[in-house]
Amino acid sequence: MKVAIVTGGAGFIGSHVVDRLLARDSIVVAIDSLACGRLENLAAAEKSKRFNFIKADLSEPLDSWVATVKKHIPKEAEVDVWHLAANSDIAKGSENPEVDLKDTFLTTYRTLELARLFNSKKFYFASTSAVYGERREVLTEDLGPLLPISNYGAMKLASEGAISAAVERFLKQAIIFRFPNVIGSRGTHGALFDFVKKLTKNPKELEVLGDGNQTKPYLHVSELVEAMFALVDSFSGHIDCFNIGVLEGVTSVKFIAEEVCRQLSPEAKIAYTGGAKGWIGDVPKFQLSTDKISRYGWRSKMSSNDAVVMAVCELIDDFKARGRGASGNAELRRG
Repeated sequence: MKVAIVTGGAGFIGSHVVDRLLARDSIVVAIDSLACGRLENLAAAEKSKRFNFIKADLSEPLDSWVATVKKHIPKEAEVDVWHLAANSDIAKGSENPEVDLKDTFLTTYRTLELARLFNSKKFYFASTSAVYGERREVLTEDLGPLLPISNYGAMKLASEGAISAAVERFLKQAIIFRFPNVIGSRGTHGALFDFVKKLTKNPKELEVLGDGNQTKPYLHVSELVEAMFALVDSFSGHIDCFNIGVLEGVTSVKFIAEEVCRQLSPEAKIAYTGGAKGWIGDVPKFQLSTDKISRYGWRSKMSSNDAVVMAVCELIDDFKARGRGASGNAELRRG
């Protein structure tokens, strides 16, 4: 019997992973503090008898919440762990380092404890391109030394180290996914989300942090999920890390701002605050190599700009749905 524990399961990416795991006939236990995640993201999952949701703060000691998890894990089950819980607000973590210590690193530490408790052999981790820091060259997985400039990136890198040590101790396999900027339906943060939110509130003007020349690769969440499962199905090694990114192009913040205005409020004025960075810890320009993951048969189909155009449309629909009364406080079957 196959069980998947998904931390951050009510979040942007986590909820999409939950949907895919259920489609693959797994029993799924989603754990989320709901600090950023939304119960409405799990509306489709809740229809399945193979799904259970647990509200818990993963940074807290296991004895405060693990008994609830145990109720949903059959005794002879094979348990895989997908760890996607983390602070998703890089700027907030730069203002207060305690945020990433608690929500990015301690959640990893506790989730590894959870994996050991259930004798889990496979651990899948959502890391980030932020571990590389600010580099001019194309980012490849063997690049080093890794010198992140944000607390978020630093705690993700520390998490990678903790996972590597756990592979030595008890895990049979760990795959570390290094994400680019991921966008799409159910998004909760990032430039696209912030721009749609701002322009929904004030259709006349869109404030943009920085000068608009920041350029990064943007990947649609549907392609990210495809990439992760492609690696899960094909990687047979002990431990490795993989960049997941677009095959074609990067996108400027200026392009994103103009696209949000085009779709939501064409007459809006765009006001740039100036400067090369949007906030402390922001990496204004980077490009990920996807050569390594391509050797496992996966390549993105959408360009970065195409992904942005699609995601803007989806986020506008999300905001409209909430405006019509869609609730983030829907009741789920809970442990």
